Amino acid sequence: MSIKKKKIIYVLAAVLGVFLFAQLFRPQKNTYQQIPKTDISKVEEVPVKVASILKTSCYDCHSNNTNYPWYQNITPVNYYLAEHINDGKKHLNFSEWENLSTSKKHHALKEILEEIEAKKMPLKSYLLLHQQAKLSATDIQTLKNWIDKNLN
Repeated sequence: MSIKKKKIIYVLAAVLGVFLFAQLFRPQKNTYQQIPKTDISKVEEVPVKVASILKTSCYDCHSNNTNYPWYQNITPVNYYLAEHINDGKKHLNFSEWENLSTSKKHHALKEILEEIEAKKMPLKSYLLLHQQAKLSATDIQTLKNWIDKNLN
């Protein structure tokens, strides 16, 4: 075997070793056993259809309970997902809804409406692997009607 081939094998082995070692380190998961009393579904009148849409299309990134896909078990993908979820929760966290002031709740509802009408949410990158989260025209209208009711 030539020296060049040996070097390539050593480099590939080192990369594989680092990758396997990295699997020992994982970010904390964003899950809970019970819906907290501060969750929007506990403190607001949320119709079943609206709750279903929120859970299917929003909760993975905008709550304290993510339904993780299989690929979250792969480092560094799990760190990317953790960062993405943390960023989503900074903008809006349905699990912490009760902790928002009335004005912040109204602002959040207006933002939700703007994002879904502009088809910015759910993110296109999320929809690539979560087609069930795509909002239909009916879903958007259902959310719009519920938001309009809560803003008045």
